[in-house]
Amino acid sequence: MHFWESVLCALLASLFAAILGGLYLTGAFRKRRPKEPPLEKGLIPWLGHGISFQKNPVEFLEKMKKKHGDIFTVLVGGNYINFMMDPHTYGTIVKESKDKLDFDTFASTVLYNAFGFHPSKSHHKVVQEVSKKYLRNKNLADLNQVMMENLKTVMLQHLGSGDGERPWQQDGVLHFSYKAMFQAAFLTLFGSDPCKSGDSKESLKDHRAPQCGEWFEDFQKFDSYFPQMVMGMLDPGTKKETERLKNFFWDVLSVEMLSQKENISNWVAEIDSQTGADITEKMRAKAMFALLWASQANTGPATFWVFVHLLKHPETMKAVKEEVDRVLKETNQEVKPGSPSIQVSFETIKTPLLDSAVQESLRLKVSPFLFRSIMEDMDLKMADGREYSLRKGDQLIMFPFIGLQMDPEIYPEPRTFKYDRFVNPDGTRKEFYKNGEKLKYFNMPWGAGPSMCPGRFFAVSEMKLFVMLMVTYFDMELVNKEEEIPPVDPSRYGIGTTHPAHDIQFRYRLRI
Repeated sequence: MHFWESVLCALLASLFAAILGGLYLTGAFRKRRPKEPPLEKGLIPWLGHGISFQKNPVEFLEKMKKKHGDIFTVLVGGNYINFMMDPHTYGTIVKESKDKLDFDTFASTVLYNAFGFHPSKSHHKVVQEVSKKYLRNKNLADLNQVMMENLKTVMLQHLGSGDGERPWQQDGVLHFSYKAMFQAAFLTLFGSDPCKSGDSKESLKDHRAPQCGEWFEDFQKFDSYFPQMVMGMLDPGTKKETERLKNFFWDVLSVEMLSQKENISNWVAEIDSQTGADITEKMRAKAMFALLWASQANTGPATFWVFVHLLKHPETMKAVKEEVDRVLKETNQEVKPGSPSIQVSFETIKTPLLDSAVQESLRLKVSPFLFRSIMEDMDLKMADGREYSLRKGDQLIMFPFIGLQMDPEIYPEPRTFKYDRFVNPDGTRKEFYKNGEKLKYFNMPWGAGPSMCPGRFFAVSEMKLFVMLMVTYFDMELVNKEEEIPPVDPSRYGIGTTHPAHDIQFRYRLRI
């Protein structure tokens, strides 16, 4: 009997040690050290505040900010995350060396979870350098012209012709704007199929946009699963579907298929050329799909938010249309039956009201988490002089949507759309202040530092081109003028551009 009692005691001791070890690994015994931010572990080991955070990150973090101020640490799904809300301190974080605060670690995890692609350090560097070369200045102007022509192909065909009043068409604002942007941008960046023998260029235009339109439905479906993929929380059925969609786009963007395309952008071609030699063809296809997603997944929904605010606010639509009409008149362009389609060069024209309306829509509806992995124990000095200790292995997140973009001191009535919020009466850009001090970062939809979107200038150009074509060539209105702009789908907070919880219908017709 003594023997079995000893065995039982040993087993119980082992079980107790395993439980304690598990609790230790999940952070159950973690305590706040001197100089560390306020700590919120929640009641459930490992999970912490994961359920509340996943349900609605903005609502949860607003409560935490009200309780703790501009910096606090939260346990979420086994990760201790330090949230920074003070906009004056963002610059300090952005400038910190990668040896202490690293963005690439998080970005690599996202790329692998979503696309099965592990980028090397050299790959990230190539994307940044090639983007600076082709998505700015003269090369950007050339790309804008191609995008403009493709938008015309997508938006102005098959909408009625001849004399008399054009027929009204109806669609969802999100579906219409996102699909048009996807089709035109795909053709602009990834090229089109070559003309077959006997086909004219016009017949090719008729064919290529609908084909991209078919791909759009699958792209939008893939993107709807993106939050779950980032978190690694796919159920078996959803995982099977995302694998099907990825394999479809890997085929569309395979080395073989892209080699047959015409008019591929220099941006895509040079990234593939500089990175493709060191990876397999399958990995090149994965990299191209990641590039496609990065170029489309935020711009399409952002265009929706700009467009739906114009439709909902007649004074905004009137002001932007008058500005576009003035620009066209100043460049000697007439919009009437039989006249050439409009040409736009943002290097020679100024559209401060349209620029402000775009900025305002981004301020209201783009909400990225700006991640940094803490690579070593470090002290972080805030702008007001307070100093906090951060632990190696934790995460640091700047969330400017709450800390900056929704701050009523910086933006009075922050949840209200004001199309001219970012422009002075004389057309110059406004400056913004917090605690009496001018803000260097006053709107951060594109991130900052190494995580700043390299395609941000092209994305803004795309949105502006879409709006200019719509207000120039179309009559349009919401089907139900009393219907409110849809609320945000909370699952998209933190990823980039939010999506609406549902679409809203509008009708449109060619004006000329």
